[in-house]
Amino acid sequence: MQYAYDLRKELFRKSIHLCTVFVPFFLDKFYYLTLILLSFVLIVYIISEFLRMSGKQIPLLSSITMAAARKRDENRFVLGPVTLCGGVLLTALLFPPVPAKIGIYALALGDGLASLVGKIWGKKKIPFTGGKSYAGSLACFAAVFVSAWFCSSSVTTALVLAFAGMSIELLPLKDFDNILIPVLLAVLCRFVFNL
Repeated sequence: MQYAYDLRKELFRKSIHLCTVFVPFFLDKFYYLTLILLSFVLIVYIISEFLRMSGKQIPLLSSITMAAARKRDENRFVLGPVTLCGGVLLTALLFPPVPAKIGIYALALGDGLASLVGKIWGKKKIPFTGGKSYAGSLACFAAVFVSAWFCSSSVTTALVLAFAGMSIELLPLKDFDNILIPVLLAVLCRFVFNL
């Protein structure tokens, strides 16, 4: 019973996470509008969280936040959406299109699928990673590899980025992997692979 509840919650959380896969498309078509909308969403979310923490509910946002909140987030400011949106914004602002796409795809697909696959099939845990599983890490590697190969057309680049993304995802960073994964992979793309 608890497993089914946790799985539903994780599916809901990661469906939000996976939606960031559409951001590169919108950045290509409507760069400034996309940045403005992401900034607006971030500001509205932060305000709604402070209001929620002080006992005032924002009808839709507070419900979504509570539905997506993990056990560790109960009765606290839910930081995940801030770092998710912040990681996407930073990556989009700091890097040219190809590194930004790769970083954002790695966050959306690599981190998003790692959590879902790990929750469903991740029986064997990797020591010293805060509960990360082999299955989740392999899902992260595969998702980053495919998305990086799609964007770079280079197997070598995709392999290095997939390994780097999986390694970052393995660290017990809580919500801060949402910033580090896209930014660090975009740094590798830009300064190591000249993309």
